[in-house]
Amino acid sequence: MHTPNFRTLDLNLLRVFDEIMAERSLTRAAHKLALTQPAVSNALRRLREVLGDDLVQRSGQGMAPTPRGLALWPAVRDALRQLEALLAPGDFVPAEATNTFVLAMADATAADLMPGLVAVMAREAPGVSVRVLPLTTRDPRRLLDDEAADLAIGYFPAVLADLTARAQAGEAVGFAHHRLYDGEYVCVMRRGHPLSRGPLTLERYRSARHLLVSFSGRPYGFVDEALASLGLQRRVVVTVNQFFTGGRVVASSDLLAVLPRHFVPVTGMGDALVVRELPLAMPTVHVDALWHQRHQHLAAHQWLRGALVQASQQAFTEK
Repeated sequence: MHTPNFRTLDLNLLRVFDEIMAERSLTRAAHKLALTQPAVSNALRRLREVLGDDLVQRSGQGMAPTPRGLALWPAVRDALRQLEALLAPGDFVPAEATNTFVLAMADATAADLMPGLVAVMAREAPGVSVRVLPLTTRDPRRLLDDEAADLAIGYFPAVLADLTARAQAGEAVGFAHHRLYDGEYVCVMRRGHPLSRGPLTLERYRSARHLLVSFSGRPYGFVDEALASLGLQRRVVVTVNQFFTGGRVVASSDLLAVLPRHFVPVTGMGDALVVRELPLAMPTVHVDALWHQRHQHLAAHQWLRGALVQASQQAFTEK
């Protein structure tokens, strides 16, 4: 079995490997590294000799990883990012920065946080840009691991429970989180809806026709889980992937929807909607920022997290 000698390993080879894995192309990796393609090919050859594995192989017009290369890459990428953060922890000056950050969140979350975040950016970092992606999953760890987003913001109870369990078992945890604010779900219907008068009992609620806001499109959500625990179910006739769309549909139909309470006033549809307490126990909605540990000590990322805390404090102080 080939045993690599780590003491003689040129760490620059790992940077080349990381870039080839990210781009799946020697040409694009060479461009990103400001090297010639022969230099990148030579570095890859040297790394193959050290590790005793091809790591990547030609596949069509690009490069595909071997099983060893695929298994090695996450650890190499994390180690390089952590080393980068430790060696240059203070290179982010907000007033001079031109970074672009990518955030993944639902429209209801963005409606609360983005006005305050834009104000912080204008005040502290006018050259910084932010792109918001729609959140399409309740488990955004893959999105963060692939660096498709710097932060995901939302309600991730299963993810946080898994991270806590892993930490308690002594496992390495690759993600960190911070609580931004708490909210709650409420039942929303159009003004004049038959159920807007009289008690909203569990039977009346369950027997109605429902709209579900589902990021993934799956017609089964937290309310359905709560009903199932009671041996009950409801009829979901429409699913949409945005809270604002759900509010618009409910305002002009006899469907019921479950929306975050804090979101109703910012939709501009508050006068057209009636808010009722749900007739079954629901957990508090904890809205957390979630990020990969490789960004934990990056000064730019630390600023971003602080700016989001300021934005959440502003949003809920004003309400």
